[in-house]
Amino acid sequence: MSFRVLWLQSGGCGGCSMSMLCADTQDFAAHLRGGGVEILWHPALSLANGGELIDLLEDCAAGRVAFDALCIEGALLRGPRGTGRFHMMAGTGMPMIEWVRLLADVAPQVIAMGSCAAWGGFVAGQGNSTEACGLQWEDDRKGGLLGAAFRGRAGLPVINIAGCPAHPGWIVDTLMTLAAGQLAEQDLDPLGRPRLYADQLVHQGCTRNEFYEYKASASQPAQLGCLMEHMGCKGTQAHADCNTRLWNGEGSCPRAGFACISCTEPGFQHPGHPFHQTPKIAGIPIGLPTDMPKAWFVALASLSKSATPRRVKVNATSDHVLLPPVSRKTGLR
Repeated sequence: MSFRVLWLQSGGCGGCSMSMLCADTQDFAAHLRGGGVEILWHPALSLANGGELIDLLEDCAAGRVAFDALCIEGALLRGPRGTGRFHMMAGTGMPMIEWVRLLADVAPQVIAMGSCAAWGGFVAGQGNSTEACGLQWEDDRKGGLLGAAFRGRAGLPVINIAGCPAHPGWIVDTLMTLAAGQLAEQDLDPLGRPRLYADQLVHQGCTRNEFYEYKASASQPAQLGCLMEHMGCKGTQAHADCNTRLWNGEGSCPRAGFACISCTEPGFQHPGHPFHQTPKIAGIPIGLPTDMPKAWFVALASLSKSATPRRVKVNATSDHVLLPPVSRKTGLR
């Protein structure tokens, strides 16, 4: 039996669908089939539309067509004033949020595809005039559209494959793990994210880690140094495996010279400061590494800077390696 996925798009950019299509395979459709996953309907991948889709949704909601997972991409728009009429499902006369509630009531699994569906994301930023929220969270507050107590028919809360966009590997691996019956509640972190990627930090595997160790920092774009001290990087706080599970098999935000904006975390869209700047108090970055006491960080940073090799210090503020490592005989035979 295939694991049948019904995928709907709500308020968002469609970036998670675009990301999923970049899965590391030469035959995307065959890759999913091989993992036991069947796309019952997807707005970009399915031929059925119009009346055919409405019939399918009605049959799914009524239990006449079985499906295993309801995947929602994009934030849920509750406005204006809770009516949901900012986003109507064409041809049905019903708001999208009502369709999501109907289908979630009968879905064995409900999955938020991306940070917009998980927490509200960018759609919920700038005053949130559309009253956008996630499926079971509103930023870091549990509740959202379906409520804090919601559980799918199979017993799990909403599974939040958070990211902006979500990595194709996170999406495909989660669907295949569910298809194999191998995803239990203990495999989700406290925010409902699959631990297969959320038990790591973006910092792990970062190619700038030597610069981080010595607090040899970049001060402007294109420089090689660590991006945390001045350039807003939150890789030491962001739960994701971006630097070990590379995007398109090639890179990540820090490897490309961009600060990690912690897009897998609730509220990342309104940090209270420009994304490319690190806020500080008395010269100390506000966003310290996860689990590190402030006093330890200050002490270690001071020691690290005093011990920084000239090579690391010089290369940190350059856009290419100016001083290569010194070649020395090791004595090994």
